Amino acid sequence: MGTEPVQPPHTHGPRELCAPGLELYERALRQGRIARSDLDAAPCLADGALVQADPWDDEWFCPVPPSAALARLLQPLTREIDERVERTLDLTRSLAPLAAIANGDPHLAITMLEGPEAIRAAIHEATAQATDEVLTAQPGSTRPRTTLRTALDNATTAIARGAGLRHIYQHPARYSTQVREYLEQVPAESLDVRTTELTVERLLIFDRRVAFIPATADRSAALEIRHPALVRYLVQVYEVLWTQATPLTRQLPTAAPGVQVTAVQQSIARLLSQGHVDDAVARKLGISVRTCRAHIAKLMQALGADSRTHLGALIVRSGMVDETDVARGARKGPASEP
Repeated sequence: MGTEPVQPPHTHGPRELCAPGLELYERALRQGRIARSDLDAAPCLADGALVQADPWDDEWFCPVPPSAALARLLQPLTREIDERVERTLDLTRSLAPLAAIANGDPHLAITMLEGPEAIRAAIHEATAQATDEVLTAQPGSTRPRTTLRTALDNATTAIARGAGLRHIYQHPARYSTQVREYLEQVPAESLDVRTTELTVERLLIFDRRVAFIPATADRSAALEIRHPALVRYLVQVYEVLWTQATPLTRQLPTAAPGVQVTAVQQSIARLLSQGHVDDAVARKLGISVRTCRAHIAKLMQALGADSRTHLGALIVRSGMVDETDVARGARKGPASEP
């Protein structure tokens, strides 16, 4: 009497994809559907929401578009990155002031820079010495023209010495006239730009040798960091942010199949589901409150919501946000302003 073949154990993590799973997913995409029985060999497809049950036939599963599947799988990773960046900045701000106690050596690994002039001078000096690469992460979506003129001068100086530039902005910067004008004046072969949903704090790294981060909430002071281990860590944080960011040349994906909203509106939906008020959402995305509310109005129209309460329910139902976001917002209650 024959026995049924035993499937090998499927033991990889819940957010990982195995070779059989990827092969099966590719077949599902090409064919438009796949039999339920085929998933026995790769249950990670259903566990990772790369396929979903066919509403018309329980024996079949339909593939979720790769862009939507990728967005869902990356959500916990982006949250973890955001939290680690926040912890890094908190620790640095807490410990950096103690560096002044050590001694008056001008070559301290961490130097406090007080005032815009001191910050600009230090950044200008680091730019003038850069010969390899300049990495920057910039919060918000708009920057004053005077700031961008200074940034253009620094970029020109670095490029003239052979350094390449990489910039990370938030998604709304794609629609900023000032940012677009700046990018048009920098040689494309020396510049690579990506955007991210994450609320990024300002970070500048020159030749993986010296880094600058804000030391105060209003950015009136900054830390110049030359400690090799700290700079190396900040470079690793930057590279993770870079990997998760979307190239400026690539169109942002829509939030979910059948829901025609932009990536910025998806970010707004996620923050609203966490209980943030309009002002907090606008600040985290680096846009004005007026622009934020215009996006919310478009989001309501796209989902067919007739009130803000109805919008919240439809956001959850649409699958645009992860269930953990909603649960976290419910635990915290409405987010308050500092």
